[in-house]
Amino acid sequence: MKDALDELAAARRAMGKGRVPAGEAYTIEIRRRYDAQIDDVWDALTSPERLRRWLKPVTGELRPGGKFELDGGEHGEILRCEPPRLLKVSWLFGPEADDWPGTSEVEVRLAPGPAEDTEFELIHAAVVEEPLFPTYGPGAGGVGWDLRLLALAQLLAGGEPADHEAIEKSPEAREFIRRSAASWGEAHLAAGGDPEHVAAAVEATTKFYAP
Repeated sequence: MKDALDELAAARRAMGKGRVPAGEAYTIEIRRRYDAQIDDVWDALTSPERLRRWLKPVTGELRPGGKFELDGGEHGEILRCEPPRLLKVSWLFGPEADDWPGTSEVEVRLAPGPAEDTEFELIHAAVVEEPLFPTYGPGAGGVGWDLRLLALAQLLAGGEPADHEAIEKSPEAREFIRRSAASWGEAHLAAGGDPEHVAAAVEATTKFYAP
C-alpha cells in the first residue's frame, strides 16, 4: 500500500479552463516524473500490447488521423503524434458522443529528465454537463486517471500491474481512492472552488469509485 500512496503523492494536480472544438472546457492536469527513459514511456503510451496492461485493450488505426477504441467504450481520433514527446487524442464515451466531436481531449507531453528519467504531463479537457462536474468536480476523471497512472508506474518499474477491477475492490484501493479524491478536492479549492461544493464533490467522488 505504501508504494501506491507514494505514487499518488508523486503527482502534482491542477484544475483549470481550456477549449476544445465544442467550446469551453474544464481541464484536469497531472504532472509527475517517471524513473524510465522517455522512449520507454512513449512505448508504454503507444504500444497496443503495453497499453492493454495499464490502460485497456485498444484497437483501430493507431496513426495520426486514425480512430481508436478501447475495451470499455472510450473511443476517439489521434489528433497529434510527435514521437516521443507529444500525443493528443479526442476522448469520447458511448455512441451518443459522436454527435459532439471534440467534447473531450487528452494530451500527454513528455520531456527527458536530468537522470535518464521522464517528465510526464497529462491534460484532459472536457465539456462536462450535469451531473458530472457539478456533482463530482475534477475527481470525476481525476481519480480514474490516478488509478491508471498507478498501473503505468508499476509497468514502467518492470512489474505487472494488478487487474484493474481487483485493485478497485480491495481495501487498500479504497484508501487510495479516498486520498485521490481528496487531492483533487485540494486542486479544486486552489482553482477557486467553493469549499462547501468541493467537500460535497469529494464525498460524491469517493462514493462513486468506492461504493
